[in-house]
Amino acid sequence: MPIKPGDTLPDIELQVMGSKGPEKVSTGKLFAGKKVVLFAVPGAFTPTCSAAHLPGFVVNADKLRAKGVDSIICTSVNDAFVMDAWGKAHNAEEIIMLADGLGEFARALDLTQDRTANGMGIRSQRYAMIVSDGSIELLNVDAQGLDLTSAETILDAL
Repeated sequence: MPIKPGDTLPDIELQVMGSKGPEKVSTGKLFAGKKVVLFAVPGAFTPTCSAAHLPGFVVNADKLRAKGVDSIICTSVNDAFVMDAWGKAHNAEEIIMLADGLGEFARALDLTQDRTANGMGIRSQRYAMIVSDGSIELLNVDAQGLDLTSAETILDAL
């Protein structure tokens, strides 16, 4: 059963790009004591993710922070090198690009999707959540499009 509002995020070790290469980071530490907007995409550099989802959060980062958000985190089942390059390509300096290279976080949340028919393997579903001190306040999942998971929708929910 997928994770839901009221649940606590699992503490899983993922990666971000550091100054000397990929660095391990604990999701428990990333979310502890903070109000965080977390959004997930099926893949970096994929059409909808690159044309609308990530750019929406880049453009609205200041508005999200003005509503009390401490961190904005984007995750995908991609490695730290890909997430870093994708973030740089979209000027996402204010967004933590969290690499879930093995899909462990997506599986722990039970928010995966099978894209093997398209040659992409098991990926994360497209979702967005508001998390306070590791506890999920809001979770929106989009089967198609960005209606529930856009930056604008999350802004309205804050």
